[in-house]
Amino acid sequence: MRLEQRKSGERESVSRFRNTLSGAFGNVLEWYDFAVYGTLAPILGQLFFPSDDPLTSLLAAFGAFAVGYISRPIGGILLGHIGDVIGRKPSLILSVFMMGGTTAAIGFLPTFESIGVTASVLLVLLRLVQGLSVGGEYPASIVFLSEHAPDGRRGYYASWPMFGSVVGFLMGSGVTVLLTTAIGDAAMQEWGWRVPFLFGAVIAIAGVLFRRGMTEPPGFENTGSDGQAPFVAAFRDHWRSIVRIVALTLVNAVGFYLLWVYATSYLTEHMHISTTKAMDVSTLSLVVILPATTIAAILSDRIGRKPLLYFVGVGTLLLAWPLWSLMHHDDPVMIFLAQAGFAVLYGAGYAGLSVAIIEMLPGNVRCSASAIGYNLAQGLFGGTTPLVATYLVQRTSDDFAPVYYLIAAAAISLLATITLKETAGKPLPP
Repeated sequence: MRLEQRKSGERESVSRFRNTLSGAFGNVLEWYDFAVYGTLAPILGQLFFPSDDPLTSLLAAFGAFAVGYISRPIGGILLGHIGDVIGRKPSLILSVFMMGGTTAAIGFLPTFESIGVTASVLLVLLRLVQGLSVGGEYPASIVFLSEHAPDGRRGYYASWPMFGSVVGFLMGSGVTVLLTTAIGDAAMQEWGWRVPFLFGAVIAIAGVLFRRGMTEPPGFENTGSDGQAPFVAAFRDHWRSIVRIVALTLVNAVGFYLLWVYATSYLTEHMHISTTKAMDVSTLSLVVILPATTIAAILSDRIGRKPLLYFVGVGTLLLAWPLWSLMHHDDPVMIFLAQAGFAVLYGAGYAGLSVAIIEMLPGNVRCSASAIGYNLAQGLFGGTTPLVATYLVQRTSDDFAPVYYLIAAAAISLLATITLKETAGKPLPP
């Protein structure tokens, strides 16, 4: 009897481990691509949106980047519907397939020099499809892992998609840095930029194969929306929760894309730091997010979600200006320390945010409502942050304009945290 129980426990542990890795794996690909695009934005701007003014090309490249985020809410509705009605597993497999195909397509895409404005249009269309994919991936993976999590460890399990996202960012940034160092800026401009995108297809194939072994969370068959489409029920019955999710996500969305997408081009264009050094600083600071997220997630299961959300909100209000000021130092080590400070803030912030979103929603609309709220914040504010920051600096001639934008986002998120009920240690709403 004891032997059978032990074997059953071992099988359950292996299954949970496989599901955990599967849930996190898709985010590796999703954010690998976004890291590659963000770090290569100056090159892509010149190749697909050429202009006599390099700043105009960069703005156009970030505009295409933002387009992918604008389509995220639609992707959240579509893939959220699949997740709530058909299953979490089909939704997660489809999102990886979509992202992998479009990432590879960008790697094969002819440039403006070859086919003119058609190249620009095709790049924007591919970014739209990628936005649809990302819109369903991150929320659905958090839902999947939260529903599989054992009692008292939901925060830890819900943090794995963020962990996978950072690993993907590190891979994207790291591959780009290593390739640029190996072949030089000229070759990178001519053909090397394609290689990181094509490598993304390999990750996608591995992701699809890996996720085939996933199992649906317990009790999924009991979900439903009383004949209503889940997104309709979400807007009708849970619009307050959706608004709160948008507000809570705001500071993390703006902060992350300001510091790890926009900052690379900012340091290159305004601080006259080489692209390689800027990427090195960004990559190293991303490493800090990994332990920060894991430690904060474990802590959230003990002290609650709200303390972490207070930490990122108050911390941003107090530290955003001095940390941004430190990023203007001539020494790359000081720049790294500034970004590392931001990494601790947003690593902890995402650890508290991810699980808090899931714990405020019932099972019948959990994928749809979380995807709608999260993606509205990321699409309207997160993905547009590089574009807004570039415009603000150009318009105001104030290098600190982006940090004022971040502080405003932190104030809104902090107000939403105050109104949030603590959900740690409580069962998920049925």
